[in-house]
Amino acid sequence: MNGLYALKPWFAGRLAAVRRVLVEREVSPALLTWAGVGFAAAAGAAVALLPAGPVAGVAVAVLLVARLACANLDGGVARESGRSTRFGFVVNELGDRLAEFAVLAGCLFVAPPAAVAGAALAATLPSWVSLAGAAAGAPRLQGGPVGKTERCALLALLAATGAAIPVLALLAAGSLVTAAVRLARVAGALRRPESATVPGTYAVAGARP
Repeated sequence: MNGLYALKPWFAGRLAAVRRVLVEREVSPALLTWAGVGFAAAAGAAVALLPAGPVAGVAVAVLLVARLACANLDGGVARESGRSTRFGFVVNELGDRLAEFAVLAGCLFVAPPAAVAGAALAATLPSWVSLAGAAAGAPRLQGGPVGKTERCALLALLAATGAAIPVLALLAAGSLVTAAVRLARVAGALRRPESATVPGTYAVAGARP
């Protein structure tokens, strides 16, 4: 793990009590996935509607932490309740992509559409590289230098400063670098057959129905 993704075990530990309650109450992992998309959409609305400054920055940060919490909880709830499925993996990935686009959509109100579209497209590339690698038998890669968590931090910075174009440019450039780093790691992993899984399969331990 690298970048802010290295904090995932710590973050999961802080959510342990919430996760237990959700399992006890039989909350659907898929519901948590879509709740994360909702929090991301709310963060996008905050970017669009609130004037740039500390209030907007805190609001977006809180909503995106909630979005990340849902992304962490859905897999944990699925595993602890015995409801992990391969299709849950698909739902997870779809939810992550929609959540990213939902918050970036709010940037259309504060930045040129071309800048937002470029950032949105670049932000998807690290995940596509990881998924392609996993399909070929490499481990599913996560982390930075500008992974999902860093992109959330950058969007909170955008809301706090109003520097939409520079932050979106940094997000896009960082995402491209991250995609390149992951591609190099995938290539290295696939040159080591002993570390690969069966081609065409995914590690679905965190998948949800």
